[in-house]
Amino acid sequence: MEDLLPKVISFGILLFNIAWHESAHALAAHWCGDDTAKNLGRISLNPIPHIDLWGTLIIPLINIFTPGAFMLVGWGKPVPVDPRYFKHPRRDDILVSLAGPFSNLILFIVTLLIIRLLTFIPEQQAGIYFQYLIIPMAGMSIMLCLFNLLPIPPLDGSHLLFAFLPYNIRKYYGRISMASFIIMIVLINTPVWRYFGMLITKVMLVGMKYIGGVEF
Repeated sequence: MEDLLPKVISFGILLFNIAWHESAHALAAHWCGDDTAKNLGRISLNPIPHIDLWGTLIIPLINIFTPGAFMLVGWGKPVPVDPRYFKHPRRDDILVSLAGPFSNLILFIVTLLIIRLLTFIPEQQAGIYFQYLIIPMAGMSIMLCLFNLLPIPPLDGSHLLFAFLPYNIRKYYGRISMASFIIMIVLINTPVWRYFGMLITKVMLVGMKYIGGVEF
């Protein structure tokens, strides 16, 4: 039971981060003139409207209950966007794509700032929050921020790269989306994923030191 609790908490933190991330996309689209996602109830911290069968449930749960799994990862159902409603289509598409990772970055920073407040809580109680909630929340937030910037469809990084590609190359890049799920599974099971995890750990340690005021 003691081993199960951290896994359940980690999954809950993942669901919250995904809902936070996808809501940011939907809210940014609304601000830019497109209410498609808003009308579908996607501006919500309720994770249910954002659930993707594979990205939110199957892969994370397999990852959680696989012994020796290196890093929990997941993603939500893509937010529907209709660029015809954007006031400035190219600029707004970039802003909407950036909104998700940026929201996770904000959550990462806010979580680290909360760590400073833990100095006012008794040490034993603070340690429980620190171990089971604060550190996992910070780690999950920065992981989703960086993960979604990878240029693999349908991740946000692919939309950003697509916006800057020459028109004659876009159609070829768009075809990658048909194999994106396979690419994702392969990536997670290669040494590249461990290097990515090392990058996240490095960013975590730097953030903990200079924002959270804690050095390991």
